[in-house]
Amino acid sequence: MAQKSKKMAVLRYLSQATEPVSLKNLIEKLGKEYNERTVRRWLQEMIQDGLIEKQGEKRGTQYQLAQGGKKNSLPTHSCFGTKSRTILASIKRPIYERTPVTYIDNWFEVYEPNQSFYIPQKERDQLHKAGIRSKGKDPAGTYAHQIFNRLLIDLSYNSSRLEGNTYSLLDTQKLLLEGTGVEGKLDEEKIMILNHKEAIRYLVDTAPKLQVNREAICTLHYLLADGLVEADDAGKARSHAVRIGGSTYIPLEDPQHLQERLERITKKAALIEDPYEQSLFLLIHVSYLQAFSDVNKRTARLSANIPLIKNNLVPLSFNDVERDDYTAAMIAIYELQEAQPILDLYLFSYMRTCALYDSTVKSLGFDEIRVRYRHYRKEILRHIILNCMSGKPMKKYISSKMELWIKPEDRASFFEDILEDLRDIDLSRSAGLGITPQELAGWAKSQTGRGK
Repeated sequence: MAQKSKKMAVLRYLSQATEPVSLKNLIEKLGKEYNERTVRRWLQEMIQDGLIEKQGEKRGTQYQLAQGGKKNSLPTHSCFGTKSRTILASIKRPIYERTPVTYIDNWFEVYEPNQSFYIPQKERDQLHKAGIRSKGKDPAGTYAHQIFNRLLIDLSYNSSRLEGNTYSLLDTQKLLLEGTGVEGKLDEEKIMILNHKEAIRYLVDTAPKLQVNREAICTLHYLLADGLVEADDAGKARSHAVRIGGSTYIPLEDPQHLQERLERITKKAALIEDPYEQSLFLLIHVSYLQAFSDVNKRTARLSANIPLIKNNLVPLSFNDVERDDYTAAMIAIYELQEAQPILDLYLFSYMRTCALYDSTVKSLGFDEIRVRYRHYRKEILRHIILNCMSGKPMKKYISSKMELWIKPEDRASFFEDILEDLRDIDLSRSAGLGITPQELAGWAKSQTGRGK
């Protein structure tokens, strides 16, 4: 890595940090190839340039991004390294000076799962160190459930924002959590955000059984595109040509070829063992194929979260990614088959998201037992309600299931969670159990005189 690029990495890390960082911690995060004396010199240069600030003295010295304008102090496109800047410069030329290109099948064909890598080993190690959140053998999706509301808001907002949606973060939160829209906004913008909600819920709720395959990608497209494309086009390969604005890229047009290639992409992706490599592979190739009439990049962004959510890693929310930067990185893929710019964006945003989500979890004080055994709890609750159970038969049933599914040390807390859910059950809570209002009413009636 060039010295200038390494210096930029120091600045990028400080821009992601949520609190001041000591030199020792900074070196530990950056890696062994960063020399302490050199980093200290870079820090002094950045202080002189007004990019960062120093707090404390001697061993208590810490560094942070300059407070006088966190974002504005950074150089333009600060997440891009030297190689990416060179690549992007070639697509900044007027479109009439760039050669029209079609889908290059060989770029996909030469990629060999677990032998080819878009993410170098060092960066994969860095991602794993920052993103792993699993404790033992937690069920798939446990961590995503733990930070669900934050994930829902961040991913819906950022993915929509990258498509030009003008809802603010606060407006997005109100729409998703309270159902409150914004007067004067286009209906399409509201639908786009609400569709993200359904697609993200699908990813999280089905995580234990979700697979990387064509059906999952098409389901995501159906949920994201519902009401935004013709009904016949939602969840299906397009039957007509599309063009990419601002690019000379001409995607494939034959529906059968699109279906076949989407199948091949997902089959190859499923063979990739590293979840981050699998994630970036999906982000790149689902976008590149442009298999659907619209909503391709949104589908790719949520597809990239399948391996992360399944492996209880911090999801990819695309925090702090500028729309122009993302568009440029995509065009580099379309026209040049160059993955470096999107890799730089991926790394930059992911490390930022990890820090933000750690703060979220600390502030939540979540109930780990509820999160870890969520799927078992839902299954037990559903059985109790559908069979109008109560009293000793109900407790005997719960005990029998706990012996099969729940660790001995967690059973008392799990049992209390079941009883608490039964006491507080209502229409809004029962909907997630797959129970109809009539079935809930039938169970409630059966409890009359017997107590819950």
